[in-house]
Amino acid sequence: MKKVVLAYSGGLDTSCIVRWLKEREYEVICFVADLGQGLGQGENFEAIEKRALAAGASKVYIRDLQEEFIDDFIIPALKANAVYEGKYLLATALGRPLIAKYLVQIAHKEKAEAVAHGCTGKGNDQVRLEVAVGMLDPRLEIIAPVREWEFKSREDEIEYALKYNIPIDVTKKKPYSIDRNIWGISIEAGVLENLEQEPPEDAYIITKSPTHSTSYPRYIEITFEKGVPKKIDGKAFKLKNLINYLNEVGGQFGVGRSDMVENRLVGIKSREIYEAPAATILHTAHKELEALVLDRELAHFKEMISLKYAELVYYGLWFSALKEALDGFVEKTQKQVSGTIKLRLSKGACVAVGRKSRNSLYKKELSTYGKEDKFDQKLADGFIKLWGMPYKR
Repeated sequence: MKKVVLAYSGGLDTSCIVRWLKEREYEVICFVADLGQGLGQGENFEAIEKRALAAGASKVYIRDLQEEFIDDFIIPALKANAVYEGKYLLATALGRPLIAKYLVQIAHKEKAEAVAHGCTGKGNDQVRLEVAVGMLDPRLEIIAPVREWEFKSREDEIEYALKYNIPIDVTKKKPYSIDRNIWGISIEAGVLENLEQEPPEDAYIITKSPTHSTSYPRYIEITFEKGVPKKIDGKAFKLKNLINYLNEVGGQFGVGRSDMVENRLVGIKSREIYEAPAATILHTAHKELEALVLDRELAHFKEMISLKYAELVYYGLWFSALKEALDGFVEKTQKQVSGTIKLRLSKGACVAVGRKSRNSLYKKELSTYGKEDKFDQKLADGFIKLWGMPYKR
């Protein structure tokens, strides 16, 4: 009997996959990754393990990967200012290569010949997982049951689960497809597929509506050391606690929502709703700090790198040579990115209102129009003539 390691979520699809693979004479070993999908509220992993075993899994691995996810995936993307198509902060995309890494590790430990996932044939995650696995161990077979099985609807899967006594909640109808981790939540399907309709409030999970948020603003200060957030309002936090705290605070003010039609890797456009309060706050603060401490040419060039970095993450190329090379460039840019940014949170908006850094390149005596002005304006005439010389006809 061949062994297969399945990326298991505990939901309807992957629970049916366990049984489906077993019927095809595979020994199924389930792997569950804790990436903070409870967002500080915890996850019932004991129930998930019982469900996997009841469905027919021979063994279940559950790994708390939150610290590794933050240190090795979230923080590098934050340093890079990686945002896909100007809105998506890549929460789901960042988690997939980490899941792939452990699928391969467990496959090696269990001497499995294959790995499997529950992604659909039109999504991005199938690409991210399969490409990452292929980079880490091209000898492993990859099985994608949802792309080939006989079920045509959720109802078919429910009937199948009931037939084999797989313990799932068959009464709750989920109107949306949701993926969540500590860095954010991705929401799609249901009424969201009508592009003319505003997303209903029940689509959101951790953010309050900006129209119903408190009328007074909240001011918050984020302190960075070499591009890594370290303190909130002068108090040191571990990164996991810092992100969870900002998710809670930002969510109270409706910060971190985005509604976009994005270009999927597989070639179609899809409407996606995202919630990412902590990611939005930290990206805003980090970019404002870089604007203060990076020189003009470096700052402008890094914007191009940020775009490419985000594409590589979105396209599932986390383990590529190019992404590794860009990491080296990004890390070099962060040497001077230390300081504190003051932000105002109010009715869905996150705005920088104060900045300070020991590495600041802002010189008041050169920028001011007051009495302290030390800028020699007479130099401007020669500068303009030299700058414009190549363009005169």
